[in-house]
Amino acid sequence: MGNCWCKWEPSVYIVSSNPKSESPKDESPSEKAKKEYSKLPSNPEEVEDLRRDSAANPLIAFTYDELRIITANFRQDRVLGGGGFGCVYKGFISEDLREGLQPVPVAVKVHDGDNSYQGHREWLAEVIFLGHLSHPNLVKLIGYCCEDEHRVLIYEFMARGSVENNLFSKVLLPLPWSIRMKIAFGAAKGLAFLHEAEKPVIYRDFKTSNILLDTDYNAKLSDFGLAKDGPEGDKSHVSTRIMGTYGYAAPEYIMTGHLTPRSDVYSFGVVLLEILTGRKSLDKSRPAREQNLADWALPLLKEKKKLLNIIDPRLEGDYPVKGVHKAAMLAYHCLNHNPKARPLMRDIVDSLEPLQVLPDEAPTPKNFVTVVTPEEPKAEIQTKDSQCN
Repeated sequence: MGNCWCKWEPSVYIVSSNPKSESPKDESPSEKAKKEYSKLPSNPEEVEDLRRDSAANPLIAFTYDELRIITANFRQDRVLGGGGFGCVYKGFISEDLREGLQPVPVAVKVHDGDNSYQGHREWLAEVIFLGHLSHPNLVKLIGYCCEDEHRVLIYEFMARGSVENNLFSKVLLPLPWSIRMKIAFGAAKGLAFLHEAEKPVIYRDFKTSNILLDTDYNAKLSDFGLAKDGPEGDKSHVSTRIMGTYGYAAPEYIMTGHLTPRSDVYSFGVVLLEILTGRKSLDKSRPAREQNLADWALPLLKEKKKLLNIIDPRLEGDYPVKGVHKAAMLAYHCLNHNPKARPLMRDIVDSLEPLQVLPDEAPTPKNFVTVVTPEEPKAEIQTKDSQCN
C-alpha cells in the first residue's frame, strides 16, 4: 500500500512543507494539533458514530489481539512493505478467529506509533472513504483497529503487489503490452468512479505504488489517506495545503493549492507515461534533462518518428503501433498545463477501451509467473526492503 511519505522509495518526495496540517491559517501548530486531535475518534464506537451517516460498506472492528493472530504476531517474514506510515503485513483470517468470518488472505497496514494528528487523520480518511465507496477498481477495506494508540487497516490481499513493483522490477519479466493497457484501463475506471460519485472524491495521490494488482492483473486503487471531497455546487476547486508526490502532482496544484478532478487527470497522464516508457516519474540516475519524465517526454509524444524511441525497450517492439500512438496522445492531453483542456476521466476510459486486447488474443508470455492462491496464499513478490522493525 504505497504512501507518499515512504522512506524507502527514492522517487518519492514530500510536496507539503508542513505535513502536520493542511490549514492555510496561521495558528500555533501545537495548539491546533491538540484542538483538532481531540475531535478524532479514539475507539470503534466513536468511529462507527462518525461513519453512521455515510457507511455503505460494513467494516469489521478488529481487536489488536486478533491482528496478532492474523499476522502471526507481526512476524518479519510477513512484511510486504513499509514507509513513513508504518508497515504492511501479509495476514490470514481463519474461520476460528471469530464466528461468522470467512477465511481470507489480507494485507494489514499498521500505522506507526507516533500517534500524530496527520497520521491519525489519514487513517481515518481511509476508513471513511473506503467504508463508503465500493467499486471493482478500488481495493476493498475489510476492517480496522482503533484500540489505545493502535491505528490499523485490514484490506483484501492483492497477490501481485503494486504496479510500481511489477513495472520497474529487475527480477520479474517485463509486463506485456496487453497487461499494461489492462492496468491503465482499470485504474482509469477507478478514478472515473471517484470523480463521478454522488459526492465526488479527488484521489490526490495517484501513482504506480498506489495501484495494486490481483492475480489477474486487475488494477485497484489503494491508500486513500490524502483523498479529499471534491468541489460541490458552483465551486470550481478545493483549496488545500499542498500534499502529494513530486513528479505526479499537477503543476497548478503545486503553484496554488487549488485541487480539482483535473489534478488527478494530470497524475494519470504521468502514470500512463510510466507504463508506456518503463521509466519512473522521477529518476535522478538519468541525465539531467531526462530526470523528470513528464518534462522530458511531453514534446516527444506528438512526434510519430521519435515516439517509438521512448517506448519501453523491454517490450522489444511487441506492441501495436497504432495503439501506442493513441495511448501517447491520450497521455499528451492529460499532461496539458491548462487543467481545463485535460480530458475527463470518463473520456479517458472511453479512449482506453478500444486499446484492450481480448484474453484469447493475449497469450501469457513464456515463463510469465502465475500466482497460485492456496489456503494461505503467498505473494508473488515482496516490495522493496522496508524499515519495519
